[in-house]
Amino acid sequence: MSEKIKVMINGVPGNVAVNTALFAIDDPRFEVVPFSMTGPEIEDSECEVKGVKIALVKPGERDEIIGKIKADHGPFITIDYTHPTAVNSNGEFYADNRLPFVMGTTGGDRELLVAKVESSDIPAVIAPNMAKQIVGLQAMMEYAAENFKGLFNDYTLDIKESHQNGKADTSGTAKAIAASFNELGIDFNVSDIAKERDPYVQKEIWGVPDEFIGGHAWHTYTLNSKDKTVKFAITHNVNGRDVYSRGTLDAVEYLQTKIDDGAKGKVFSMIDVLKGK
Repeated sequence: MSEKIKVMINGVPGNVAVNTALFAIDDPRFEVVPFSMTGPEIEDSECEVKGVKIALVKPGERDEIIGKIKADHGPFITIDYTHPTAVNSNGEFYADNRLPFVMGTTGGDRELLVAKVESSDIPAVIAPNMAKQIVGLQAMMEYAAENFKGLFNDYTLDIKESHQNGKADTSGTAKAIAASFNELGIDFNVSDIAKERDPYVQKEIWGVPDEFIGGHAWHTYTLNSKDKTVKFAITHNVNGRDVYSRGTLDAVEYLQTKIDDGAKGKVFSMIDVLKGK
């Protein structure tokens, strides 16, 4: 693309939003719009990220300020890394203000979010995980679920996931993979996912490196046959947030191609991003 893609990254000064901003500032594909929608609990009015001063917009200010941002900066794509409780409110705001977006925040009513986009004039990328390699694993699981139904009948499943203690909800990736195992014949409820948020346990029991206690995603899916003679385990351990930021920016580039093609009211997934179609 000849022109840089303008992006507004919402959720600053949150860790994932700031990390994504760091990558976007250094990436020649993008220009960062120096505003970020943030939570009402944030006291600061701005946050500096790698020399770029980003004005922090509180929920009560966004209706008033969005018109000025659009007038000053022209069309842009919004990246959302805010809070699960804000997902639907933000999604409605983006749709009502014709702001195409990439939703990296997990949680909220996803069906309602998708329906809002589909009834709007904008396209969006909505996914429970922006790490392309993890999404690829999910795609493999979905393929197995569609083609080998009942493969693990009579097996039991244990899912354990560990994330930094600031992550409020259960991993969307764990929920998605659990759904695939359901199709493969395992009776498992997402409420049974073991969610670890205690830094001491993560370090001393799980073995998460000290420097990544504040930002990691360690998952293990363990299957056992009824007679305990067969065991399968799938593990993926992500340290840090870089893999999510890289995937998010690739999703933005993909979404821009869909905007250029005139897409409206369309919801795309990270599987679409991976396929590039």
